[in-house]
Amino acid sequence: MRTDRIATCAGRVLAALALGATGALAAACSSAQSTTTVTVPPSGGASPTVAASQGTSPTASASSTTAAGPAECSSAALRLSLGGGGAAAGTSYTHLDFTNISSASCFMQGYPGASLVTAGSTAGSQVGSDAKRDPVYPSTAVTLAPGQTAHALLGVAAAANFPPSKCQPVTAHWLKVFPPDSTVALYVHFTTQTCSSTSEPTMHISTVVAKA
Repeated sequence: MRTDRIATCAGRVLAALALGATGALAAACSSAQSTTTVTVPPSGGASPTVAASQGTSPTASASSTTAAGPAECSSAALRLSLGGGGAAAGTSYTHLDFTNISSASCFMQGYPGASLVTAGSTAGSQVGSDAKRDPVYPSTAVTLAPGQTAHALLGVAAAANFPPSKCQPVTAHWLKVFPPDSTVALYVHFTTQTCSSTSEPTMHISTVVAKA
């Protein structure tokens, strides 16, 4: 089907337009061992005595502290803007840039939620279908220091790719985005032609990845 060919090509373009970031953690441990000396008399009489050897005290203990990692980025800690992209197979691509505007590091992981709406506020209503998840990248945590940016890649298929009777094309002007695991939306001005019918999914989105 035509839409299948578009989705296949779209996945290839996604793989060329964004980079992922991974991290690793390592830990080490140590142990202490003490010895005891047993004194046995040469003949029956007094019972054996046990004395602690000179060395590390058997009651000594080690303590460790584990630094807490950064919290997940909230909507209030992020500024949403549009970055560069590209186009292929009747689909346009745009980076959704999330910049940490707080004073502390935080991390992002997973898929944002995205949909076109009629206004840049809670008063706007959704236009067409929301963006479907595209698993082209694995989900990895991206840590953002203050001022750093991560992004997700949004693909929007042209309304002309779909039968007009099923698509019911309209022009939308706003994009509503939920950062991963957030229930508070961010809005950005975004004009595109799309299908008003939810039966024709025109958008797909990747996981958040580190910005190159």
